[in-house]
Amino acid sequence: MTTRRGFLKAAGTLTAAATVGTATSACAVKDPTASNATGQDNSAERMRGFDRILLDAVATAVLPASLGASAILAVTDAFVAWADGYEPVAEEMHGYGYADIRYLPADPSPAWRAQLTALDLLARKHGMDGFSMLSLAKQQELLGVVLRDQRGDRLPAPLGASHIAVALLAHWSSGPDAWDTALGARVAPGVCRTLGDATRKPLSVGTGPRA
Repeated sequence: MTTRRGFLKAAGTLTAAATVGTATSACAVKDPTASNATGQDNSAERMRGFDRILLDAVATAVLPASLGASAILAVTDAFVAWADGYEPVAEEMHGYGYADIRYLPADPSPAWRAQLTALDLLARKHGMDGFSMLSLAKQQELLGVVLRDQRGDRLPAPLGASHIAVALLAHWSSGPDAWDTALGARVAPGVCRTLGDATRKPLSVGTGPRA
């Protein structure tokens, strides 16, 4: 018997084939996760990691200083692990309300790595040391120039960030630690608590285990 997911994928493929005209058969419609035109498999090993000296400098410049050096390092480690583990063009979880199969965006890491290099080059072109060697004030000033055209009243999702500095901040801000920091209490969003804990006031940040 055909599964619901298999049926939806087959239906999507047949619909796409019909829209390109009678000269194109369903066999000509390629799955976005299949091998590309160059014959390279998208599942092949891709470049991972970032220049950590530059990335750590960016993290210190954009993340709240109140976190402290060790927490900022941990946040950056988590961002790198997330970016390295990202599977480009993977099939999204099928939600209710739409019948088409949707796929995640392409890998943003190559552009983010290039932006780190560009920050370093920009600093040197202005007669300064490399970005990581600048004072915190100078780093923030340079980032302000680079990000001056960024618009919006809220942070985007990390995958939607057009610059690595924004992606790093957005990745942290979407996690439970950012909520705790903003509220000054260990609310642990997204974590189910027992009924006995439901009426207990959350602990303040920095006092004991999570509520």
